[in-house]
Amino acid sequence: MTQPQQQDPTEVHLIEVADPEVKIEPFIEDILGFVIFWTLAGVVFLQFFSRYVMNDSYAWTEEISRYLLMWVTFIGAATAMRRGTHIGVEAIQHFLPEGLARLSRFIIDGLTLGFIACLCWFGITITERMQIQTMTVIEWPMSIVYGGIALGCFLMLYRCIRVVFGNARRGWRPDPNKVDLIID
Repeated sequence: MTQPQQQDPTEVHLIEVADPEVKIEPFIEDILGFVIFWTLAGVVFLQFFSRYVMNDSYAWTEEISRYLLMWVTFIGAATAMRRGTHIGVEAIQHFLPEGLARLSRFIIDGLTLGFIACLCWFGITITERMQIQTMTVIEWPMSIVYGGIALGCFLMLYRCIRVVFGNARRGWRPDPNKVDLIID
């Protein structure tokens, strides 16, 4: 067995390669999105296989895939909220004076929080109302479908609250860890 060679600390290299430390943080919305996405992929593959290979399509696959896509969309919105990758127009903030830019960030955070809180309220309301209606092919209540959407809205609200508190701690100044867009 050979011993690893010790490098001389005074030795100068033109290129130094260091692997960054990989840190995987399990977030609930990422895990749910991953599981639901691959369930959706399996259902769509089953639909394709049964329709084009077996010439006898399962009726439930189209309906369930549609509902799983709705779930993935709203749970994925919570991931986008956590990462700060929702679509937003930030270019005007780069041209505003610092005080007005901070005020606009405060207003945007308030509007976003209010909008997502309304989504949560509507999610609960529609989930309660859809308890009596059943899915078309499977005799399950439609509240299951809307419950998944409401879950995604509440996950998004939780992430939005964390973002607002982070912005408030910084005094609504720009996040130093976020990469700004380049304006030429």
